[in-house]
Amino acid sequence: MDDLTDANPFSQVPIEVTISVGKARPMVKDLLRLSKDAVLQLDRRVDDPVELYVGDRLIARGELTELEGDLAGQLAVRLTEVANLRGGL
Repeated sequence: MDDLTDANPFSQVPIEVTISVGKARPMVKDLLRLSKDAVLQLDRRVDDPVELYVGDRLIARGELTELEGDLAGQLAVRLTEVANLRGGL
């Protein structure tokens, strides 16, 4: 981190980031029929980029990846694009 970020008293406050992997647009009748093991088709492919949001603000894009070593199996995101956040969120 740089000195400007370190000096900000809010820099140590955790913030929730939402990762969007896609959207589904089923008909209500189909949604009401969903049960265990049903498959809901998304508008994206497995290798498509995911989007990272803070609230409704897009802050980055990335690709899903799996961690290795002691965290093997843990899902993560490798960032490929990051918005300029210098002006704040």
